[in-house]
Formats: sequence, structure tokens, C-alpha cells
Amino acid sequence: MEALRGAIRSPKVVVGAIIVTIMVTCALFAPQIAPNDPANQDLINMLLPPMWAADGTSQYPFGTDSLGRCILSQMIYGARVALLVGFGAAIGAMLLGTTLALLAGYFGGWIDRIISHFVDLWMSLPPVVLSLTLMVGFGTGIGNVILAIVLVDWTRFCRVVRSEVIVVRRKDFVSAARLLGFGDLRIILREILPSVAPLIITLFTLQVGIGVIVEAILSFVGLSVPADVPAWGMMIAGARNYMYQAPWGMILPIIAIFVTVLGFNLLGEGLRVSLDPRLRKRSL
Repeated sequence: MEALRGAIRSPKVVVGAIIVTIMVTCALFAPQIAPNDPANQDLINMLLPPMWAADGTSQYPFGTDSLGRCILSQMIYGARVALLVGFGAAIGAMLLGTTLALLAGYFGGWIDRIISHFVDLWMSLPPVVLSLTLMVGFGTGIGNVILAIVLVDWTRFCRVVRSEVIVVRRKDFVSAARLLGFGDLRIILREILPSVAPLIITLFTLQVGIGVIVEAILSFVGLSVPADVPAWGMMIAGARNYMYQAPWGMILPIIAIFVTVLGFNLLGEGLRVSLDPRLRKRSL
């Protein structure tokens, strides 16, 4: 309860939660919120400016792209792809990385050495190149994008959480649990996992933001979703040829990516301080 009250009082948590809520609402209720069909082409009104600029119209609040499609509607529907990939990749990377981290940090010995060496080997590969290579092999599609990000970013969870597990494993309450005859699985799930949960939550929220950025990069180069599915990276790619004539086509989706990532980062950092007793004492 104290942690919950601290989270509510944290400006970072409040601002981050508001941004995330707005983005999730746009993604869930895109058909009801979007003013137009994102795939509808109005060739008479191509490259219209936003409605607050000269020659703008309220029919297209953020203007139109080179094919006369509503930019605001594409951005709202693009939130679906961005958040689906972000949350899906974060969940997959969290489950895989945290599971290996708990095993390596708790048992140590040869298990820790094998997992740690594999993590070091995997992290030696450039992440962007590895993502592009995996996408070329898997093919386009949201599921393949999520899988590629999971296979690249699980090491972040594994390496960071493992270090925290090693620290928690030496605590007195873990030793007391062993003396009481608790099994390894029960100690891991009931004693160690709750202690590292604040760190996992922080990494999860950060990973959602990373997933949004990676999806935008992959859709920018045409390796994410099909061309008929609205995506922020694809919007930037289509608008780059008209960046001097109609800069809003690039600027607006870039702002959407920036605000979304900022929201998750603020939320994660605020929750980390609010849920971790050590950090909460320092902030007082």
C-alpha cells in the first residue's frame, strides 16, 4: 500500500501513466477514434497541411500524405502495431531472460557459467544487424517482428536480473527459507522473484519502448508489416520524399514514437523508485 501511494505521488509515474493510457486507448479504440479510414485515398487532397495551417481542413486534422490518406488516422492505427509489437516483444524477452537469469543467479556453478557465456556470445552480435538478419530469414509479419526482437533483447533481462538475483540469494531471508526446508523452486518463486520484481518491471517498460523503436526501424525499411497496414515507420519512409514540401508527414509520426517511448520510460523509472524500498528511502 505504501508503494502504491508513493507511485501515485510520483510525477514521473503520473505523466508516464497518462501518456501510456492515451496510447493504449488509441490502439484499442482506433476505429471509433480515427476520423477517417486510414487506407482511404483522396487523390484530390494530397499533401494537405494540418488544419491549423493555411489551406488546412478539419476533415484531415493532421493533413494528408502523398496519396491523400489521413495522417491522424494512420497514426492512430499505427499505435496498434507499435504497442502490439512493444508489449509482445517485452513479454517474450522478459519471460525468457528472467527465467534464465533466475536459474543462473540462484544455482550458480556450471549453470551460471554456461548461461553467462552464451549471453556474452549473443550480445557480441550487433543488435540492429541481427534483427535485420532474422527478419530477412523469418519474413514480414507482426509475429515475426516480435520473435526477432525477443531473440535479440532477452539478453538484457538475463544479464541485469542475474546480477540482482545473486545479491538477493545471499540475503538472510533466503538462508532462513533454506533452513526451513523450502525447495529451490519455492524459494525462487516466493522469495527471490518478488525481490527482483521492481527491476523486472523497469526493464519491461523500457523494453516496450525499445520494441516500438525497433518496429519503426523495421517498418521503415519494409521488413515489418505489409504495405497496407498503417505503421509509424512506414509513414516516415513514405514521407521522406516530400520532407521539404510536406514536413508534417515525417514530423508527426516521429513525435508519436518519441512521446510513446518517453511515456514508458517515465513510467518505468517512476515505478522502479516507488516499488524498490532501497530507492524509495533515498528519494525521501
